[in-house]
Amino acid sequence: MRSDRERLLDIIEAAEKIAVRVQRGRETFDADEDVRFAVVHLLEIVGEAAGGVSESFRSRTPEVPWSLIIAMRNRIAHGYFDVDHDIVWRAAAEDLPPVAARLRGAATEVI
Repeated sequence: MRSDRERLLDIIEAAEKIAVRVQRGRETFDADEDVRFAVVHLLEIVGEAAGGVSESFRSRTPEVPWSLIIAMRNRIAHGYFDVDHDIVWRAAAEDLPPVAARLRGAATEVI
């Protein structure tokens, strides 16, 4: 079983990969199916890793919207045929960066 630290590092790594794609801009995201697929898949990884973080760690980081992150993963995985790319973009470009920044600090605190 993966530790909280390993799962946090999974989230951070996926967030960094998302950031590279988001830097290309919304027009590229909309025009390039491969970029959209990558971002959607990486958000799934973020949500899957978040779902594996222990409840005790989640309770110590209430500023992280754990339930929303996990819900997004579930929505993408189970509603793959109806993914709203506006929501995906907003999550990737606006919502995830501050969460990843907070978790970078938290990952160093977790033993």
